[in-house]
Amino acid sequence: MAGALEGRRIAFLVANEGVEQAELTESWKAVEGAGGAPELIATEMGEVQAFRHLDRADRFTVDRSTADAEAERYDGLVLPGGVANADTIRTDRDAVRFVGEVIDARLPIAVICHGPWILTEVDALHGRTLTSWPSLQTDLRNAGAHWVDEEVHVEPGLVSSRKPDDLPAFCSALVEEFRVGPRPSRPEAGSPLAV
Repeated sequence: MAGALEGRRIAFLVANEGVEQAELTESWKAVEGAGGAPELIATEMGEVQAFRHLDRADRFTVDRSTADAEAERYDGLVLPGGVANADTIRTDRDAVRFVGEVIDARLPIAVICHGPWILTEVDALHGRTLTSWPSLQTDLRNAGAHWVDEEVHVEPGLVSSRKPDDLPAFCSALVEEFRVGPRPSRPEAGSPLAV
């Protein structure tokens, strides 16, 4: 889909340590390959330490801190997983604010593995169907979501996958959803991501 995301800036939101490297880099490549401009947002400026499961992997330069992130700059959001990453980012007040702004702006979101945890913090899952790493299913159900065990699940404005093995399907689906862009309708009360 070369050129499908031409002129679109896509935010990648992570903590400074603990992101699953493949989930960051493969979705980043998919955005770049489609002509989009990815931008790495983290809790602090400097570098992000990625992991391959429990082993330290590469480091990546942060483009913007969560304190300086504003939804109006972006056309979509990717939330990679990694247990430590997802658990840390959902406790960052500025990250939670930013994700809330993304939802209010109706921007498409792509989330994989443990990434959906932050969506529970902004009460964004009522009535939505998504997948994730299996250990999150109770948390997501308790937040009002319908959890499914699928390689990739796509709803308008929300793409979700379970794990690194699902990355080919996830990357293809996120490019298509980001190509479609923001949803024009406003959400129903109690269902921020609803069409």
